[in-house]
Amino acid sequence: MTHLLRRLHGPNNEGVLALVLLAVIVAMSIASPAFFTASTAFSILRSSTVPMIFALAVLLVIISGGIDVSFPAIAIFSAYAAVSTFLKMGFDPGVPAVFLVAIAIGAVLGAVNGAVIARFRLPTLIVTLGTQGLFIGAMYTFVGSTYYAQLPASMAALSTVDVIDFDSGRGRAYLHIMVLIAIALTIAIWWMLRGTMFGRSLYALGGDFEAARRAGFRVVPTQIGLYVLVGALAAIAGVVHMIMSRSANPQDLIGGELDIIAAVVLGGASIFGGRGTVLGTVLGVLLVQTINNSLLLAGVPSAWLRAAVGALLVVGVGIQAVAARRRARRVHTIDETPEPSVKETSA
Repeated sequence: MTHLLRRLHGPNNEGVLALVLLAVIVAMSIASPAFFTASTAFSILRSSTVPMIFALAVLLVIISGGIDVSFPAIAIFSAYAAVSTFLKMGFDPGVPAVFLVAIAIGAVLGAVNGAVIARFRLPTLIVTLGTQGLFIGAMYTFVGSTYYAQLPASMAALSTVDVIDFDSGRGRAYLHIMVLIAIALTIAIWWMLRGTMFGRSLYALGGDFEAARRAGFRVVPTQIGLYVLVGALAAIAGVVHMIMSRSANPQDLIGGELDIIAAVVLGGASIFGGRGTVLGTVLGVLLVQTINNSLLLAGVPSAWLRAAVGALLVVGVGIQAVAARRRARRVHTIDETPEPSVKETSA
């Protein structure tokens, strides 16, 4: 029975988080019957699409023992640079080409983060906080700040495509095709963390940087590769956001870092590094988006949404700190347990 409960609990409290998410859904359904509908469920999934891609990128950084706040800047820089360039040229290369150009830009920007962090061993939060402002300033200076209400024709056509669309009786329920990209990336990151040496390297770096280096992990190439991957994921999220919003606004996405980091931490990723799962991150994103949607339906002012997310982040970090203290105390107790003497052993 204890073993079953431990499996349901999950290695990083995923089971507990799933129960909390279920409790929020049940409570909101009782408070407002309009909440428990297909249209509301699909609305939450649509609003989770871009945050889910961002959260996967943040998960990788947190597992490695870092904190990245530059991913929204990379996302909007990459997507906006690609889209605005093709619009100014009057040329529509197709959606795959837009994605590829944006990913290339995002990878270069991510490599800047990775090179500075890995080569100079600087704190990840300070570096990414600095590059966030650098990337936004560079975008406004060299790319521009024009708002485009019309995307290239191929992107505009894709922005109206849904994989599911029906009348639920209480409103239209539809699921945008970009949700499939988020699902595919979620599966890919899950496989990478579980089945590749690169994924194991990230856990090793987050667990103990020096121990990972002494064990033979190539820490500098791994860190650079990590931030290149994070930049590519951010670029994908940026393009997906523009397709779903049907416009290219250089001021979008900036300022949403707290929601993403809170979702990943709530999902069980240790802010101290070395721990985290894709399942927990998915549950964390869904929980934050469900709470935001619930508060909006309840008529709570938008200013309180930020307060709610901030409170969730504090709770998530607090739970991790308490759990880490308990583990340390348990290890200390085991270390202090006296070994049986020869006489006791022979007896």
